[in-house]
Amino acid sequence: MSAGADAGSGAVAAEWSRQGSPAKDGFVPSVLGTREHWDAVYERELQAFQEYGDTGEIWFGEESMKRLVRWMHKHKIPLDASVLDIGTGNGVFLVELAKFGFSNITGIDYSPSAIQLSGSIIEKEGLSNIKLEVEDFLNLSTKLSGFHICIDKGTFDAISLNPDNAVEKRRQYVKSLSRVLEVKGFFLITSCNWTKEELLNEFSEGFELFEELPTPTFSFGGRSGNSVASLVFQKT
Repeated sequence: MSAGADAGSGAVAAEWSRQGSPAKDGFVPSVLGTREHWDAVYERELQAFQEYGDTGEIWFGEESMKRLVRWMHKHKIPLDASVLDIGTGNGVFLVELAKFGFSNITGIDYSPSAIQLSGSIIEKEGLSNIKLEVEDFLNLSTKLSGFHICIDKGTFDAISLNPDNAVEKRRQYVKSLSRVLEVKGFFLITSCNWTKEELLNEFSEGFELFEELPTPTFSFGGRSGNSVASLVFQKT
């Protein structure tokens, strides 16, 4: 998502998700939570890249990527640490990590068009140390495991809007995360649909809050707050 440091499509998704007739978990089911929607999105973005060289949107903007990289640098995450980008989309964050020096990075997405787009962008950047896989995080193959860092910028949000039993899909997400992330490994999540307190509840089993990352604030009607939550969990 782009259009501002932490605004754009993500903010729209958050607004849509809390309106209308909510499900038991408070979210309104939406096409934003379906594979068909994202397949269509990345098919369009792939075509735009092939025709015009347009890399497409950056989830939550460039600042969100820099924020995560700064955190990894601050905590001296080794450059050879294994990093998994969950729902990598156009792979732009993988490019950012590679340019910083990380050498063991993997991007997964359930959309083949997203992985094809990522591969094209990575090739254009002249990078070769990035692995890409078509993978559904809720139905992972056994080859994905042992990651030191897992990163999510919007994928958990999308899963939360799935019209088909989103509550169970969120539970499966947590199980998959627990399986691929090493003990004491870190999970960095950026969300526009969930507050800090809600995320703490969603990831209460097997994970503990390590740090809350600062995000831009907004002011309206004399009140201020954050439109985006960015948290770091550690697997226990």
